[in-house]
Amino acid sequence: MTAMNKLSEEFWLWREATQPDSFDDVCRVQRPPGWLPEWSAAAVEDRRRVLAAFAGRYSALEDRGAPVADQVDRRLVGSALARVHWELNLLRDWQRNPGFYLDQSLGPVANLLLAPPPFTEVRAQSLVDCLHRVPAVLAAAEENLAGHAAAPFARCALLLLEKASEQLATAMAALASSLPAAQQRVLPERTTAACVALTSFRTWLGDRLSTFTTTTSAGAEAFNFFLHRVALLPYSVEHLRWMGRQEYQRSTAAELIARARHRRSAPAPLIADVAQQISRQREEEQGVRAFCRQRGLVDLPDDLPHYRNAAMPAYLEPLGWLSVPHHFPPPGCPAGDALRYIRAPREDLPYFELAEARDPRVGIAHEGVHAWQAALSSRNTNPVRRHYYDSAANEGIAFANEESLLTAGLFDNHPDSSLFVLNAMRLRSLRVEIDIGLALGELTIETAADRLAGLVGMDRQTAWAEAVYFAGHPGQGLSYQTGKQQVLDLMTACASDRPDTFDLAGFHTDLWSNGNVPLSLRRWELLGLSDHVDRARTLGAGEGPPVPA
Repeated sequence: MTAMNKLSEEFWLWREATQPDSFDDVCRVQRPPGWLPEWSAAAVEDRRRVLAAFAGRYSALEDRGAPVADQVDRRLVGSALARVHWELNLLRDWQRNPGFYLDQSLGPVANLLLAPPPFTEVRAQSLVDCLHRVPAVLAAAEENLAGHAAAPFARCALLLLEKASEQLATAMAALASSLPAAQQRVLPERTTAACVALTSFRTWLGDRLSTFTTTTSAGAEAFNFFLHRVALLPYSVEHLRWMGRQEYQRSTAAELIARARHRRSAPAPLIADVAQQISRQREEEQGVRAFCRQRGLVDLPDDLPHYRNAAMPAYLEPLGWLSVPHHFPPPGCPAGDALRYIRAPREDLPYFELAEARDPRVGIAHEGVHAWQAALSSRNTNPVRRHYYDSAANEGIAFANEESLLTAGLFDNHPDSSLFVLNAMRLRSLRVEIDIGLALGELTIETAADRLAGLVGMDRQTAWAEAVYFAGHPGQGLSYQTGKQQVLDLMTACASDRPDTFDLAGFHTDLWSNGNVPLSLRRWELLGLSDHVDRARTLGAGEGPPVPA
């Protein structure tokens, strides 16, 4: 094992125990046995101390004469270290965002509900232990947030807290019969204590709301650090904004043309019920995989786990606001399909769920790709590349695939699905400007939600949830469009570099297998061009250690 591989292995063991929980599914980690969330001030300081030690070791391992593949691996570790610095010292959600502590207290409970039954003794004990930990996490929240919290984030958290206790109690009551006897016995007491802590936290926030700051933005300098030192993007903020606007115009025009083309088409009906949607999605998933192979887009291995729908369990639905309802099998797990939990088809479902309730292929084309890419990446022979680093690569791959399937004709027999994919293209291009505006303090959460709902036709609930999430996670909203642009740029450059031998399916298979690697690094590795890496370093004020002195 090389020194860099050893550093990576040790870092990821630490990261799996210390990474914050969030709503997103792509970046989830597998927690170690007996893990519990810990966000006391002392725990944060310990994270800083360990990060500094890792950064020192990282800086000592620089070797510009190493093969490009080894230098890419080094940059991956640097990106991961830079992310921790971003979280702890620049973004500082642990000090500024009360909603962060809903993720850290209830998020672990919700995440333990995502795998399908059974609830083994070990899993059930982890769940009741995390539930028992809720009061301590919220007590740490009050200590850490005092004097630092942002009022807009607090108002968002207060809205979520209005029903959080009731939702938790409902979920745990539905879960009880699925647990072993020992955990059933302690569940009511621990649920009650957690609900009391949630109510107390809500009161604490409400009482101090007028004392909180008004700024949600982490600032331009911090945002630039994220874009260029974490995500390794080669584009300035203004160039990103320009790309988003250009794509918004293009996708809007494409949607207008498609709506004119399909103006006489009858709206697609909803699938009758959950059972039929599950059955149809299973059939369509096989069909999409075959379509990709037949059209020469990507050739997925026959033994690659599938992406399936499953009925939303009664114990998960009340807490669905805490995490994307996806279960991805743990990295290295040889068996088990990825699951997306669904609710009964109805007209008032949110934006993405409603589209899937008419045609499951729109979910397979994006979320299914996340599952397939994660499974392929988990098989990468290089362990450094099995981990998540930044969403631009993962989301860019899924978004580019969506458009590839549209172009290749997957949705030609379903006008509503074609229109949805085009509308989602508009949404993801608009997210660029929304993300930047929130990150730089140019937009409020309410204004961002209004723009998402008004310019795309998204339901207000989804628009508000997106605005809140992007405000607390700068750089996430722009990752879809920016990553897709990087994928298309890399595809074009590779095809131009070897016009006689370029194979699209082979390109995609390799891309997905390395789907966690930022695309500026893949460009360097595949084409020998370090221009995008160099540009990111320049925009990030030089390479240096991942943690500035």
